[in-house]
Amino acid sequence: MEVDYDDSGWQGRAKTQNNAEEIQEDNPQKTIQECLERFLTPDYIMEPGIFTQLKRYFQSGGSPEEVISMLSENYKAVAQMANLLAEWLILAGVKVTEVQAMVENHLKEMILKSFDPKKADTIFTEEGETPDWLTEMIDHYTWRSLIYRLAEEYPDCLMLNFTIKLISDAGFQSEITSISTAAQQIEVFSRVLKTSIVKFLNNPDDVHGAIQECARMVCHGQHTYVYSQVLIQVLSQEQKGGFNMKRLSQEIIKYALQNNQNVTPITMALNGSAVYPQACQALTSMLTRNTLNPADITVLYRNYSGSDPPPIDLIRNPQFLELLVDALFRAGVKINPEHKPKYMFLLAYASAVIDQPAKKRPLTERMLNKEELKSTIQAIEKAHAICNVDQGSTELIAELQTLYNCIKYPVVGVGVIRWIENVVMEPSYFKLSTDSCPTHLAVLDEVAAVHPTLQQQILFLLIRLFESKQDELEILVQLEMKKMILDRMVNLLTRGCVVPVLRYIKQCCAIEDTDISLIRYFVTEVLETITHPYSPEFVQLFLPMVENEEITGTMRGEGDNDPVSEFIVHCKAHYTTV
Repeated sequence: MEVDYDDSGWQGRAKTQNNAEEIQEDNPQKTIQECLERFLTPDYIMEPGIFTQLKRYFQSGGSPEEVISMLSENYKAVAQMANLLAEWLILAGVKVTEVQAMVENHLKEMILKSFDPKKADTIFTEEGETPDWLTEMIDHYTWRSLIYRLAEEYPDCLMLNFTIKLISDAGFQSEITSISTAAQQIEVFSRVLKTSIVKFLNNPDDVHGAIQECARMVCHGQHTYVYSQVLIQVLSQEQKGGFNMKRLSQEIIKYALQNNQNVTPITMALNGSAVYPQACQALTSMLTRNTLNPADITVLYRNYSGSDPPPIDLIRNPQFLELLVDALFRAGVKINPEHKPKYMFLLAYASAVIDQPAKKRPLTERMLNKEELKSTIQAIEKAHAICNVDQGSTELIAELQTLYNCIKYPVVGVGVIRWIENVVMEPSYFKLSTDSCPTHLAVLDEVAAVHPTLQQQILFLLIRLFESKQDELEILVQLEMKKMILDRMVNLLTRGCVVPVLRYIKQCCAIEDTDISLIRYFVTEVLETITHPYSPEFVQLFLPMVENEEITGTMRGEGDNDPVSEFIVHCKAHYTTV
C-alpha cells in the first residue's frame, strides 16, 4: 500500500500554510475527514506531523476513541521491528558496524526507489527554514553519498541543490566528485575547483592524474570552462607560481580538443589577440580547422619577424605547437620547401624567445630576448633533416652525435619523441629489428636524461609499446622485447621518474595480465640499481612486490645476504609499512 508522506507537520511552517489551515478549519467536517484519511495510513503515529494533525482533529470536534482506535489498529511497528531485528543480529554475533551498514544500505535503496523531488522541495517552500535533521544528516558520509547520487539523478531539485551547498559549506567539497552536481551552483563549483587546483599544485608525482581530473571538471560545460579559464588566467599573472597556472590552462585546452570540444573562440578571446587582428585571424583559421595552412603560416611569420611582433603567448598555444611539431617531425608529412623555414622559425620563436615587460617602463613596452632563437632554429633544422629521412637503426648510428647535440634543446626533444613514436609503433618495427636495444629507443634514454619534464611522455610511449600486441613475433622474442622495454623504464626510474614507473608496474601486478617472469625481471633490475635511503612512497609501492613470494621466492637465499632479503630487512627496520 502506497503511503502519502505528510509534510505539513514541520515546525516553523510558512504563513501561507497557517492561512490554509484556518480556511480548512472553517469546515470542521472536511478537516475531520482529511485527518481520518491520514490516520488510516500504516504507522502514521510515527509521522513528525502527528501532533499537528491531532490538534486540528480535536479542535474540529473529532472523537478521541475513534482516533485512538485508528492509530492503534494501523500501527505496524515497522521501525521498531527493524530495531528489534538489529538487536537480534547483534546478539547473534554480528558486528554492530555491519548491522548498521545493512540498515543504512537498505534505507538508501528504499529512498532511491521512492524519492520524489517535488515533495522534497516542499520541505523548503512550506517550512521556510532548514530542518534540523538535514543538518545532522550531512555529518555522516553514508547520507552525504546518498545526496550526491540523488543530486546527479535530479539536478533541478531545490532541496538537493541546497543540501549540496550545505555539504560544501561544511568543508566536504572534496567528496563532490560528480561534476554535474558541483556545476549547479557557482559557490560549490568554486570550492571544488579550488580543491582540484590545490591537488594539482601539491602532487608533483602525479601531475598527469591531477590535470586529467581538473580538466574533466572544467570541460563539463561551456559556463564551467569560461569561468575556470578566466580564473586560472588571472592566477597565471602572479609572479609566484603563475607559470604552473599557465601550464594548467594549456593542459585543459589540450584536454578539451582531445574530446572534440571547440574552445578556440574562447581561447582567442582570453589571450588578448584581438589587438593583433592579422595574427589572430590567421591563427584562429588554423586552430578551427586543426590543420596548418601555408598562407596563414606566412602571415604569422611576417608578424613575428617584424619589428613589433605580437605577444609570444599567442603562438604558445598547445594545439598550434602540436601541429607544428607534427608537421616537422612526423614521418610522411610533406612541407613545401619554400615555406619550411617559416614553420621552423615559428616553432623556435615560440620555444626560445623570452618576452618580458621592461623594468621601470610602461607595461606596454616589452623586452625580447632572442639570444637562443638562431641556435634553436639550426637545431630544429638539423634534427628535422635526420628524422625526415626513412633510415634504419644502422644508418641512424652515424647521425647520433648530431642528434644528441640537437636534443639539448627542449623543443627538439619533443619532436624526437614524436618521431620515434611514429617509427616504433609500426607493427613491423620489432620484427625487422635485430638489436638488443634498437637505436631509436636508445635515443629516448638520452632525451630522458637531458629533459626530466619529458619523462612522463616517454613513459606513456613505453607503456604503449609494452602493452602492444606483437603477434608476429615468437613468444620468447616477445618476452625479450618486453624485457628491453622494462630496461628503458628502469632507466627512467634512475633518472627521477620513480613513482609513475612503480605505479604502472604495481598496476600490472594487480591486473595479473603480465607474465610473472617480467615482473621478477623488473624487480631484479631495480634492486641492483637502487640503494638507501628510500622515500616512504617508494617503499610503499616497491616493498609489496619484493615481499611477494611468487615474484621473488626463487631469488632468495638461505640467509639474509641476498638483495631481496636485505631490502626487506632494511625497510622493516627503518620504515613504517601499511
